[in-house]
Amino acid sequence: MIPGDRFKSIAFIWALGFAAQVSASVIYNEATSGDLSGSGLTPTSIGALSLGSNQIFGTTGAVGGVTDRDYFTISVPHGLELSAIVEDSGTQSGNLSFIGMEAGPQVTLPTNTTTAAGLLGWRHYSPADIGTNVLADMSVAAMGSSGFSIPLGAGTYSFWIQDTSPGTFAYAFDLQVVPEPATGALLVLGLGVGAMATRRRDIDTCRS
Repeated sequence: MIPGDRFKSIAFIWALGFAAQVSASVIYNEATSGDLSGSGLTPTSIGALSLGSNQIFGTTGAVGGVTDRDYFTISVPHGLELSAIVEDSGTQSGNLSFIGMEAGPQVTLPTNTTTAAGLLGWRHYSPADIGTNVLADMSVAAMGSSGFSIPLGAGTYSFWIQDTSPGTFAYAFDLQVVPEPATGALLVLGLGVGAMATRRRDIDTCRS
C-alpha cells in the first residue's frame, strides 16, 4: 500500500504530465491563420490559454522599409498561471528582435518610444536563446518597464513582437500554463479520493 503523502506526490506529478501532453497545441500560426495585427491598439485576440503548451508561430522583419510588427492578446483563465514563455526552435532574428508585454487588451506604447514605460516587461531575443524561458528575463524591470513576478496570474496580456532588420524572420514561442497552487492541490485531492474509492470497491468485490 502506498503511504498517503507519497501517493499524493505521485498523483500530482502524473496529473501535470498528463495535462501537458493532452493540452499541447498551436494556438496561432500566421502561415495558416493570417497575419497578426500590426497595431498595438487593435491587437489580434487569440483568446484564453489552455493548461500545458500554447505555441505561437509568426514572422517579423522589415520589407521595403516597412517594419512588420505583430501584436496579439491572450488571457490566462482563473485557476491557471503563465509560468514560462519558451523560445522554440526555428526562431530567427536580424540585428534586433524584440518581444514586449503589457497588461490589458492593448499595447499603448508608440512604435517610436525611447523607453519601455507602460510595459510589464520586454526582451531582445535571438536564435541563441532557443530553449530559454524568456519570461524570466522579461520580468526584470528595465528601461522604464514595471517588472513582474513569475508566474503571472489570471488576466489579459498583450504582446508586441518585431525585428527592424531588413528581411523576414520567423519566430516561435511556447506559452506554458500551469495550475495555481490551490487548484493543483484540489486536483491531487480529487485524484486521491477517487483512487481510494476505487480501491475500496475492489476490496468489497473481493470479499463478496
